[in-house]
Formats: sequence, structure tokens, C-alpha cells
Amino acid sequence: MAKATQTFGEWPLKRLMTEVCGSGHKSAEDLTRAQATEAFERIIAGAPDPTTLGAFWLSNRWKRNTPTELAAYTDVMCEHVDYAEPDCDPVDCGANYDGKGKSAILGVAAGVVAAAAGTPVVAHSGDRVPTQKQDAYKHVLDELGVRTELSPQDSADMVDDTGFGFYYQPAFNPVIDELFDRRDQMGVRTFVNTIETLANPANADVHLGSFYHLAFAKKMVDTFAESHHHDMDRVIMFQGMEGYDDIRPGFTKVAEWTREPRSGSDRPSTDDEEPRADGEFTDYGIETAEYGMDLEGEDLNVDDIAVDSAAITEEVVAGDRDDQFADAVVLNAAVRIYAREDVDSIDAGLEAAREAIADGSAAAVLEDLQAF
Repeated sequence: MAKATQTFGEWPLKRLMTEVCGSGHKSAEDLTRAQATEAFERIIAGAPDPTTLGAFWLSNRWKRNTPTELAAYTDVMCEHVDYAEPDCDPVDCGANYDGKGKSAILGVAAGVVAAAAGTPVVAHSGDRVPTQKQDAYKHVLDELGVRTELSPQDSADMVDDTGFGFYYQPAFNPVIDELFDRRDQMGVRTFVNTIETLANPANADVHLGSFYHLAFAKKMVDTFAESHHHDMDRVIMFQGMEGYDDIRPGFTKVAEWTREPRSGSDRPSTDDEEPRADGEFTDYGIETAEYGMDLEGEDLNVDDIAVDSAAITEEVVAGDRDDQFADAVVLNAAVRIYAREDVDSIDAGLEAAREAIADGSAAAVLEDLQAF
């Protein structure tokens, strides 16, 4: 990482640690937008001493970031992202980049099925990202023989040509990729693990992401609202398996924000509503049993994440499986179709997803991806 030659303001990370955020999780103060902006500009320029940077990242972790801080960090990152917008308007899937280690990655199959049903989908990830360094979107696609190390414009063309597109972090977000070694030395997640999922390299209007707790999902909605770069129409976050963007068997909590309230929708009933930014925020649950799916968490575990997930993807989209993995894929595809409002309910999304598999459209999308 090149050292900075630019001029910064009055808030080097060491001063921020001493005067603002480094005194402990109970007494630490939050950064202003200006302070957070300067801090991350210094970080991506390679200015901070590694010890100071590690302390700053850790202090942010123990005090917990505010939407204002996360929006500032995100906006600085986005100034350096190489955006390539496809002609279609896809759903942006920003799953945790550091991957999964137990259960199958369903997002590739779900994205292919959704694309076949008429909902374009974009996924993005890196390669063995700290801290978990486990399998992510890239590794499943690699096993399927789909090109992943693409330029952003090639990724946009992939979306327009096939309905599904993959954006590779080192290509579209090099300033974050350059932080790999320092993040790796931390040994714990930092706020970079959060903001990299919000890069939105296709400049989509709909974001689908995952969270561990509902409060975090609300924080993500507020982060988008406070971001000067993003202007999302719709954000759907759910409590996915292993923090990934896969609906879990049993009960999954979902948080949904839409810029303009919808009328005449048969969205699932809600147990909490409150205004968020200038739209409608609500949360509700998805019960797999309500869709006739008898699933347990361990039913979706596999031995080799990338290899087995690729095999499951090929078999499900070809219509060769009628088991728990097929059920999970069509449900996740339905959520993607619903997220873009191409249907008014998850039930309708399920119908569209199953039809896309039955009529061969999903298999055709996968073949197009492999030929791209």
C-alpha cells in the first residue's frame, strides 16, 4: 500500500484514540462524520502506523459503530470503487465476504433461479477474506467453471447477458483489497467487514444482505439513509445462516425498508413498524414450515463447501433434486424475486422460482454463465 502524499486534517488516528474513541466501551465517544471521513481516508492511504490502526479498529469494535460513522467510512470507500452499471437493475447481494464453513452456499443457485424467473441478481465477494477466510460466492462459481476474476465492465456485461453477475472485489474495490494483510493481522472482524458488503458495484437500487441481530439490520438501513453515495429504493436484511445471505431453516427474522410505502401488497404480517429515513421500515419472520419445507439447520450442512455447493447448484437448477437443498434454493430465489418487487409475496416468488426450474430456464442461465 502506497504511503499518503495528500494533506489531511487535524485528526490522525492516534489523536482520535486519545481524545474520542479509545477510552473503553463505556466511556468512548462516537466520531463525527468529518472525523470518520478523515480517519478512513488516512487508512486507505496507508498513513497510520500498524499498531495505531489496529488499536483504532479494535476501539471501533468495542464501542460499536454508529450509522453516521459507517456511512462516512462507506462513502470514502465508494469514492474509490470502480462502478459498472448494467442496463438492467439487479438485486445487489452483499453477503459477508469472509464466507461460510458449515452449510452450503445457496446464493449462486438462488441467483441463477431468480435470474431465470426474470429478476437480475448481482453477487460480489473477495477471495479468502479475513477473518474466517472461508468459502464465498467466488469459490462456488470457480467450481462451476464460471469466470470470476473479471473487470467491473465484464461483470456488468455478464449481468445483462445472463441475468446473474459476479463482481470481484480486487477488481472493483482495490483500496479495500489492499487492506487484506492488515486486516488479517487483526484476528477479529473490523468495520471493514461491514462496509465492504455495501459497496454495491452495480449501483443497484435494491440491496439484499444479512445480519446477526435485528438491531444491526436497523443500523444498516440507517447507514444507507445517511450515506451520501447510496440512494437505495429498497433494503432487505435477514438473519441468514452463518451470517450469510441464505435463509435459515426454521425461523428467519427479516428487516425490510422501502423508500415509498407500498399499497395493495400482501407482504407478510409485521410485529413492529416504525418510520425509517423517508420510507417504511418493518420486520417480520419467515417460517420454512409455513411453505411446506421440513428443514433443520444441520440438513443444509456439507463436507466441502465450495465443491458440494457447486454440485448442489447444478443439480437443483437442472431439476434433478427434490430435497431439502431444492427447497432452500427456491425459497432463497423467491426472496430475491420479492426483494425487487417483481412479485408481491414470497409465495408468488416460490411459484416463479419453481416454474423457472421446471421449464429449463434456470439450467439455461447456468449454461450461459459457464459459456460467458
